[in-house]
Amino acid sequence: MNNENNSIVSQLRRNAVALISLVIAVSSLSYNTWRNEKTEDNRNQRFAAFEILLKLGELQQVVFHHHYDKDKADKGNPRTGWSYVLTVRDLSRVLHPPLPDTADKLLTVWSENWEGLDKNITNVDSILAGIDEMRGETLQLLDSLE
Repeated sequence: MNNENNSIVSQLRRNAVALISLVIAVSSLSYNTWRNEKTEDNRNQRFAAFEILLKLGELQQVVFHHHYDKDKADKGNPRTGWSYVLTVRDLSRVLHPPLPDTADKLLTVWSENWEGLDKNITNVDSILAGIDEMRGETLQLLDSLE
C-alpha cells in the first residue's frame, strides 16, 4: 500500500509540470470561449440597438411630417410608420429584456393612435412618448454593455 502511494505521489511529482500545463490550457480555453460568446452577444446587441435607434428616428420623422407638415401621402405616410414600428419590434427580439416588452408597448401605442395623428395632439404626444421610452431603454442597454 505504501509502495502504491509512493508511486502515485512520485508520478504526480514527475508530471506536475504537465498537469499544471493541462489545467492552465483548459482554463484558458474555457475563458476564451466565454469571452468570444460574450463579445458576439454584445456585437449583436449593439447592431440591433443602433438599427432600432435609426428606425425610431425615421418613425419620429413620419409623425412630424404627418402631424405638423400635413404630408400624409409621402413623408408622413402612416403605412411607412407601420413598417418602422414592426421593424423595431422585430429587432427588439434580439435584445435583452425589457426591450421586447417596450417595443410591444410602442406597437400598441402606434396601433391605437396612428389614425388620429393629423387631428389630435394627444395622439402625437402618446406616440412620441412611446418612441422616447423605447429610445431611452435602448440607450440604457448600450450603456450597460461590457
